[in-house]
Amino acid sequence: MNFHVLTLFPEMIENGMNTSITGRAIAKGLLSLEAINIRDFAFNKHQKVDDYTYGGGAGMLMQAEPVYLAYESIASHTAKKPRVVYVTPQGQVFNQNMAREMATEEDLIFLCGHYEGIDERVLEEIVTDYVSIGDYVLTGGELPAMVMMDSISRMVPGVLNNQESGETESFAGNLLEYPQYSRPEEWHGKKVPEVLMSGHHANIEKWRREQSILRTVQRRPDLLKKADLTNKEWNYVRQLRKQMKEEEEQTK
Repeated sequence: MNFHVLTLFPEMIENGMNTSITGRAIAKGLLSLEAINIRDFAFNKHQKVDDYTYGGGAGMLMQAEPVYLAYESIASHTAKKPRVVYVTPQGQVFNQNMAREMATEEDLIFLCGHYEGIDERVLEEIVTDYVSIGDYVLTGGELPAMVMMDSISRMVPGVLNNQESGETESFAGNLLEYPQYSRPEEWHGKKVPEVLMSGHHANIEKWRREQSILRTVQRRPDLLKKADLTNKEWNYVRQLRKQMKEEEEQTK
């Protein structure tokens, strides 16, 4: 997997990605990272890449030509026309399925905007995906790009020591991950659930599945719309919802 980031702050991308799991994966050659400074493609001595918007309005806009030339510096040597992800709050909200699908690409370009955005003409020319990490506005696209690259990296074979962990964590199967415990057996008066100490793998898996459903109902009920549940599990969901509603009414 080759990540290419078009940005005004390449050091921010490099410092963030060259640490922890992604840093080790880059060192091993499982991932590559190229942070391209869009200012390097500006035709002025001050490397200015922004200008006023036509029609008036507050703020400045990133110009089309420096962005396009930065993109061309990558696209000119990739095997095929690369996929370009423009990080914008107007895009589709990023999720685990998107991370898994993007991880199959050989090259991914992330375009990070600043100021009031980027000239629409270059977006029409090069962008293939408009993607957001949530309904809020940040000062630039670098942090969202790193969030997505981190998530995508986990889906690349070999990046995680235990590849299964990349698939079984939160959001797998549209259910949140079950609670987990480590030593000591008792901490602050709270004990590890007995079923986890039993060594009975079937019972442990059953408990974990129930806990995943319970946690999803409590914290992210919106995910249940796409969850793959049996009829018995849907009955369990209805039972949990009824119980939660009764508890809520009792607290009023």
